[in-house]
Amino acid sequence: MSFIWAYIKSMRLYYAFVTGISGWVGVAYYEYIAKEPVDIFKKATILIILFLSWGINQIFNDYLGLKEDKINAPLRPMVTGELPPNRALITSAILLLVSFFVMGIYLEPIAIIPALAGVLLNVVYEYAKGYGILGNIVFGIMISMSLAVGFFAAGPLEYPYISKTLLALITIVAVINAVMTFYTYFKDYKGDKEAGKRTIVVKYGINNSRIIALIMAFIPSLSFIVLYPLVLADIKINEVFVFLVIISLVLQFWTGFLYYKYPEGEKAYYSLSTNFRTCSCAQAALIALFNPLLAMMLYIAAYVFVGFLFDLHSNSRA
Repeated sequence: MSFIWAYIKSMRLYYAFVTGISGWVGVAYYEYIAKEPVDIFKKATILIILFLSWGINQIFNDYLGLKEDKINAPLRPMVTGELPPNRALITSAILLLVSFFVMGIYLEPIAIIPALAGVLLNVVYEYAKGYGILGNIVFGIMISMSLAVGFFAAGPLEYPYISKTLLALITIVAVINAVMTFYTYFKDYKGDKEAGKRTIVVKYGINNSRIIALIMAFIPSLSFIVLYPLVLADIKINEVFVFLVIISLVLQFWTGFLYYKYPEGEKAYYSLSTNFRTCSCAQAALIALFNPLLAMMLYIAAYVFVGFLFDLHSNSRA
C-alpha cells in the first residue's frame, strides 16, 4: 500500500485534466465530422486512458529529472526513496503496455502511434528543456498527442486520417501547453540552473522572464486568431465558445500577472493552480466549437477539480 500511495502521489493527478481535456478536443472533433456520437463505453475507456496518461508518464519524467528534483522538490517520493525507481518504472511500463493493448483491441490501433509519440516526446523533453524554448515546443507537442489519441481512438475514419483542421487544433493545443510549461519553470529556477537546464527562465533570468510572462499570456489567443481564418473558418463560432474564450483570456492574463508579481518563492508554486486551471479551461473552450454543452461542463469541472487536486499537493517541496 505504501508503494501504491507513493506512486499515486508521484502521478500528480491535477495534471490529468491537461491531458484528459486535450484528448477530449479530439473526441469532440471526431463526433463533429462523423456526425454521430461515440459509444459511451468507448468514451469512458478513452477518458480513463487520457486522464491517467500524464501520471503514468510522470514517473519516467521524475526518474530522468532526479538531479534537479533533489534541489527543487527534495520531498518527492522518488527523491526520498519512498518510491523505488525500478519498481515505479516497471509499473508505468506495464500500464503503458496495457493501454496500448486496449487501444489495439478495443479502440483503434492507429491511436497507438500518437500515444507512443507522446511517450517518446516525454523522454526527449527532459533533455530539450535544457535548450530554452525548444523544451516548451517539445512539451506542447507532447501534450497535443493526447488530442490525436482521442481523435483516432474514437472510431474508424476514411482516408485521409489527417486534415488541416486536425493539425490546426493540434497546433493550438500545443501552443497552450507550451505556454503553460513556461510558467512552471519559475518554481524550478534554482534547481534547473544548478543542474545546467537552460530553460527560458534560467537563460534570461527572473527579472526579464517576468516581462515574458505577461507577453506569453496572449500567445494562445493569438494562435487561434491567426489559424481561424486560414484553416478553421468553416467551423462556425457560437456564443458559448465566445463566452468561454473571454473567461480564458482573463485567466491567461491573470496567470501572467501572477508570475510577473510573484516569480519566486512559495507564491510562485501556488500560482501553478491557476496556471493548470487556465491551460485545462482554454482547451475545454475549443470543444465549444463542436459541442457547446460538453465544453461548458468540462470547463467548470476542470476549474473546480484542478484546484481541488492541487490542494492535495500543498507542499511545494514535494
